[in-house]
Amino acid sequence: MQPVHPIDDATRLEVLGDGRYRGETSPLYGNMVGPFGGVIAAKLLNAILLHPRLLGEPIAFTVNYAGPIADGEFSIEANAARTNRSTQHWSVELRQGEQVAATATGVSAARRETWSSLEARRPEVPLPSELKRFPTLGRAAWTERYDMRFVKGGLDLSAGATPAEDSESVLWVRDDPPRPLDFVSLVALSDVFFPRLFVRRPVWVPIGTISFTTYFHADSAMLAANGDAATLGVARAQQFRNGYFDQSAELWGADGALLATSHQIVYYKE
Repeated sequence: MQPVHPIDDATRLEVLGDGRYRGETSPLYGNMVGPFGGVIAAKLLNAILLHPRLLGEPIAFTVNYAGPIADGEFSIEANAARTNRSTQHWSVELRQGEQVAATATGVSAARRETWSSLEARRPEVPLPSELKRFPTLGRAAWTERYDMRFVKGGLDLSAGATPAEDSESVLWVRDDPPRPLDFVSLVALSDVFFPRLFVRRPVWVPIGTISFTTYFHADSAMLAANGDAATLGVARAQQFRNGYFDQSAELWGADGALLATSHQIVYYKE
């Protein structure tokens, strides 16, 4: 019997029926404070994927982190708010005790072949094997779960680090140990990009994602074709202002297919 992959263990949910689940945080995906937001998003999405009334596959998913999530158990409830001929709209809620800790909305769809065109352009970069692996970040256990190899825009919070001219990062990234891509691992990968504020201005301040959206351009066949190969990530910010900044990201497959794009708004405190 093969061992359970860390992401599968971390996103495991106990099915209670009627869209209700029980889960718990995983120390393997701990962050500086609380759990890694990407794995919380993956758990919430998994509640939809496990639902017996699911139509199609995910195309959009938004998580709003309403408050701190403590280590330990929590409950999740997923409801199909409306089902149309080819789309389905979801609401999801994560509670710890009496408090709502996170909410999510999602859209799944039955895709049909149509005219298609890719306008985004993947950057030309060295192969992952030509780059050194980025070291893990000590207290942030989740960084041990990903093999990151930066082309540009790595994180350096050491004393005397030089501020960057922009916040763009380009890197190869995949699960560690390697694991074939699916929607659960892809939504978590969409949140592996270090906060753009730390890339642009390497000074530690309290920080936290408020809202995080992923758009899935890949279907399950495209994810299966990628297998466990590294994906190419590109992330950048548009504006830092008055305690909040946004960051957008792209995830490209090994074959050059655009798998997902994401956007999030992040709080920071001076």
